[in-house]
Amino acid sequence: MQRPFARSTDVCVTAAELYLLPVETRMPLKFGREELSRVTCARVRLIVHDRLGRVAEGWGETPLSVPWVWPSPMSYADREAVLIDFCRRLTQAWPLALDYGHPLEIGASFQGTNLPALRKRFNEISRCSEPMPHLAALVCCSPFDIALHDAYGQLVGEPVYRVYGAEHLSRDLSHFLTPAPDSAVDFRGAYPEDFFDYPPPDRLPVWHLVGGLDPLTDDDREGPPIGDGYPETLREWIEQDGLTCLKIKLRGADPEWDFRRLESVAAVAADYDVRHLTADFNCTVTDPKYVTAVLDRLEREHPQAYEKLLYVEQPFPYDLSSNQIDTREISERIPLLMDESAHDWRLIRLGRSLGWNGVALKTCKTQTGALLSLCWAKAHGMHLMVQDLTNPMLAQIPHVQLAAHAGTMMGVESNAMQFYPEASASEAAVHPGLYNRVDGMLDLGTIAGPGFGYRLDDIDRRLPAPEVSCER
Repeated sequence: MQRPFARSTDVCVTAAELYLLPVETRMPLKFGREELSRVTCARVRLIVHDRLGRVAEGWGETPLSVPWVWPSPMSYADREAVLIDFCRRLTQAWPLALDYGHPLEIGASFQGTNLPALRKRFNEISRCSEPMPHLAALVCCSPFDIALHDAYGQLVGEPVYRVYGAEHLSRDLSHFLTPAPDSAVDFRGAYPEDFFDYPPPDRLPVWHLVGGLDPLTDDDREGPPIGDGYPETLREWIEQDGLTCLKIKLRGADPEWDFRRLESVAAVAADYDVRHLTADFNCTVTDPKYVTAVLDRLEREHPQAYEKLLYVEQPFPYDLSSNQIDTREISERIPLLMDESAHDWRLIRLGRSLGWNGVALKTCKTQTGALLSLCWAKAHGMHLMVQDLTNPMLAQIPHVQLAAHAGTMMGVESNAMQFYPEASASEAAVHPGLYNRVDGMLDLGTIAGPGFGYRLDDIDRRLPAPEVSCER
C-alpha cells in the first residue's frame, strides 16, 4: 500500500539483539493438561534510525510460555528449543526486511507479510515432528514489536501512548481495520488514541490467578510447605495482598470438578472482600451447553457467587477458524471473552459473528496487534480485559500500561508475583507498586519518561551476553 506521505520521524530498524533470561517457578503453574515449572523470557534490544539520521534504542520482553502458545504431546524442551530458534531467526529478519514507517505501520506489515513467510519457511526446514503454530510465532515476535514501539517513543521523546495520533501516524485506522459488515463503524479519520482512556489511572485493580493446582486453604496443601516466605494458599494471598478479584482456572472436561472448584473458591472469597470472580475453561470445551450447565448450577446453588462472576474466558479451542461454534447461549447471559483465539482483529471480527462479545488483550501478541484489536473491539462495543502471561521483569510494564489505557471491565490480571516473584527483584526496586499487589491494586505511578517509561538506567539488571545480534 502506498504511503500517503513520509514523516521525518519515520523509523527503520537497523540492528537487533536477543537475550534469553531463564526463570524458575516457585510452584507449578498449570496450563490445560500441562504444568509449567520454568520459562525462558526473550528480551530484545532494537536500534532504529529516522529519516534525519537520528538514532534510538528500544527494549521489549516476553516470556516464551510454551504450554500456552503450543499445547502438544511433544516435550517441553523440544518445543522451547523451536521457539528459541525462531527468535534467533527473527533477530536476523527484523533489521533486514523493513522500510521506514511508524511502529504501527511496520508492525502491521511485518505481521501481515514477513512473519507468515518466515514461519512457513521455518516449518518447512524444521525437523520438528509438528509445525510451530501461529500463536507461538506471534509470541516470539512480540518482544521485537514492543521494542520497536519503545524505540520510537525514545526517538521522539514521548511516552508510547502519546504517539498514536495524527501528529505521528501518516495513516488513519481505515488503512488497518475493516468494520464488521453489520455495523455502522467507520474508521476513517480515527486513530488509536481516540480509543484510549485519558488520563490513564495510576492505580488498577488486580486479578489473582487461582490455578488448578493451587491450595485454597491449609487443609488443601499437599506435601511439605515451600517455605520461601511467600503465601502458599489462596487465603494467605487474599490476606496479604487485599485481593478483590479472582480468576479461576477450570478443566473444561470435567463439569463436576469445575463446579466444585468454583464452589470452593467462592466459599473462600465470601470470607473476605472479594467482589469479582471469573472462570477460565482453558480452551477444552467443545459444546456451549457444558458451560451453561455449570453456570446454571452455580446460579441455582450459590446465587451470591454467581452474581460475582464478571465474565467467562475462552472455553473453546484455540483455532477459531476450524471451530466456528455459535456461542450466543453463553454470551447472552454473561460477557464471553476471546483470549487464545484472538490473534488479531480479523479473528475478533469472526468471533463477534459467532456471538463472542469480549476480548482479552495481551501484549505478548505484540503491541501492534493489541492496539489494533483494542480499537476494533471497542469501536464495535465489545468488552475488554487485559490478561497476563505471568509477565515478570520488563514484560510487566507494557502489560499494565495497555490495561491502563484500554478501559477494561475491571483492572488487569497480574500473577508473576505468585509464581516467580524474585525474578523481578531488580525491577521491583524501582517500580515496587508494579510487582507487589497492595490493597488489591497495582500502582503505576513510578513509570516515567519516553517510550514505555521503563527507567532502565535506574534498574540494576545485569544481562547475559546476547544470544544473537544482527545489523543491517
